[in-house]
Amino acid sequence: MTGLDTNVLVRFLVQDDPVQGEAARAALAQMNETAPGFVSREVIVELVWVLERAYGFGRADVARALDGLLDARDLVIEAADRVAVATERYRTGGAGFADQMIALAGQAAGCDVTLTFDRTAGRGPGMQVLGT
Repeated sequence: MTGLDTNVLVRFLVQDDPVQGEAARAALAQMNETAPGFVSREVIVELVWVLERAYGFGRADVARALDGLLDARDLVIEAADRVAVATERYRTGGAGFADQMIALAGQAAGCDVTLTFDRTAGRGPGMQVLGT
């Protein structure tokens, strides 16, 4: 298994640098079910942030990119079940992707709620606004 950093996935998805885009495509093409690529939760969260902030992708486009990564048989996505739930929640509005992952991590750890000062995140499942 080979770990993949955020910038490799960005270059693969966006293809904004011809040399790095081709290198990323070639590297991912070498991966398969017996020798997959590994994508950590941190990379997924950072990927969403980069696609939104640096490239201006909307939620629908980001969610489609995440769906593609989740469907890839040659990638192992850490906490794929949580990433899939977070992607669906993110796709439909409300809290941002990172907040969705934070809430789901708390639930998986047995937390009754995760406290936040973020009012948008606090309306989501598993979250509660502190001080209200």
